[in-house]
Amino acid sequence: MATNKRYTKAAQSYDRKKVYAFKEAVEIVKKNATAKFDESFEVTMNLGVDPRKADQLVRGTVALPHGTGKTVRVLVMANAPKDKEALDAGADYAGLAEYVEKLQGGWADIDIIIATPDVMGEVGKLGRILGPRGLMPNPKSGTVTFDVAKAVQEVKAGKIEFRVDKAGNIHAAIGKCSFSPEKLAENAALFVNTVLRAKPSSAKGKYVKSLFFTSTMGPSVRVDEHSVGADH
Repeated sequence: MATNKRYTKAAQSYDRKKVYAFKEAVEIVKKNATAKFDESFEVTMNLGVDPRKADQLVRGTVALPHGTGKTVRVLVMANAPKDKEALDAGADYAGLAEYVEKLQGGWADIDIIIATPDVMGEVGKLGRILGPRGLMPNPKSGTVTFDVAKAVQEVKAGKIEFRVDKAGNIHAAIGKCSFSPEKLAENAALFVNTVLRAKPSSAKGKYVKSLFFTSTMGPSVRVDEHSVGADH
């Protein structure tokens, strides 16, 4: 009940029908993040694309300048000596056969998997397990590479992947509400502009149908996507 009261109070503190300028929206979300934990600051975009068409599948990566505020648990699937290289670079886990077995057994204490190209035959066999969890390494996202040290360091520093879903939505947590408004604005601006630059040439009509900022437990704030470039 307390959660409902808190949400209602937050929702009544601004005009939910209004489309807000970028920085003002950041301030509103930050002010209304009043849960007892450090809520994530989230961006949701609805795009005018048809994800069923391969040439309209919007996906990519972005290295957030201030990170996500989240501790990312990284598994690198590789043979020696690449496994040691990964651990030295900050990977939480590294190896191959042991982790294939653990993943088959339902192990789930990881957020990202990086793999070297030579082991993708083994990793590919885990497709039914990793695919639905969004953990399958992919060359386009930089998670299939022999340069495992660089990949681990980028992910730990705040590199995230985005991909449009079947409904045309892109959703990402781009920081914590405890971040300063300036850091949140910079992370959000880079994320939104990266998605804008990823517009497929085959997409017709309005590309960004809607843009919202929200916190984990708070109400959403609609944002004018044209104000992103103007503020930054």
